[in-house]
Amino acid sequence: MTAPTPFFDGHNDFLLRLLKTPAPREETWLGATGRGHLDLARMKDAGFAGGLFAIFVPPASSGPPPDFKALMANPPYALPMPPEMTHAQAQPNALAMAGLLHWMERSAPNDFRVCRSVAEIRAAMVQGVIAGVMHMEGAEAIGPDLDALYLFHDMGLRSLGPVWSRPTIFGHGVPMAFPGGSDTGPGLTEKGKDLVRLCDQLGIIIDLSHLNEKGFDDVARVSSAPLVATHSNAHALCDSPRNLTDRQLHMIRERGGMVGFNFATFYLNADGTADTGTRWEVMLRHLDHLIAQTGEDHVGLGSDFDGCVLPDLIGDVTGVRRLFETMAAHGYGDDLIRKLAHENWLACIDRCLN
Repeated sequence: MTAPTPFFDGHNDFLLRLLKTPAPREETWLGATGRGHLDLARMKDAGFAGGLFAIFVPPASSGPPPDFKALMANPPYALPMPPEMTHAQAQPNALAMAGLLHWMERSAPNDFRVCRSVAEIRAAMVQGVIAGVMHMEGAEAIGPDLDALYLFHDMGLRSLGPVWSRPTIFGHGVPMAFPGGSDTGPGLTEKGKDLVRLCDQLGIIIDLSHLNEKGFDDVARVSSAPLVATHSNAHALCDSPRNLTDRQLHMIRERGGMVGFNFATFYLNADGTADTGTRWEVMLRHLDHLIAQTGEDHVGLGSDFDGCVLPDLIGDVTGVRRLFETMAAHGYGDDLIRKLAHENWLACIDRCLN
């Protein structure tokens, strides 16, 4: 069997899955349980060379947390947003997940490394070591004075989304609804604009994936960095507020940014369903559209592993090999597949961090 194409992934929720795993957690990370979408053995087998590992603090709840996958399974839907969280509520879990990322490195030092620059990512890839980059999905843990951003940056934070879908003191996310657009609610708050400016200074990517349209445009005005959406698809093909309009895709292209192609069935299927029987043609239609609107140098992968319902054709991280084979059969050449697999992400991160 030929070696798999190495790829860099723009988004996964493995840290949240690890946080929810009762200790000891070694089996979930180092074992071969086959549960979830990711573990070290399957990542190595699949050619997973690196990716953005999300710190996501789940909604605070007095009872069992809502099952968003079940609630979103049968469109149309319009789910109420969880309430805003304070930094005091969010920081303990955020710090725990940051610690878990470093624990992953300590528990498998020859196979996994926390990376802070493209030079470190490339060095890890040459050595066959998976490069983990710390990302934050929703900035509640930062707090209004922004002081915690310096701490998380020192721990390796290099990508941050000001919001998940719930509002924060920094801005407003898109609703969890289908069908619908992202032109809902106000944009960034003044604190949100300060957050963006400080991220620019420190070299932290601003992730646009969950921001509403006004927030997206505010980031474009306030930031001088490339525009990046780590895990989003084409709104023209799936009328979800989480997907990007052609106007937004053109802005990403013009600013030298990136969009990470999301494998989540909710954001692939034209009817918004979580149909695990989603076909390759549906995925390729989104990829074709993203490339047509954004350019072949500005599209990569943003799987949403361990945070979504995947097509059965993908299944887990090992299914990426089949995706690349399907791309080739669809007419994508070797050079384009390498760009989509990892070259575009590394080039964009380099532009953002330097």
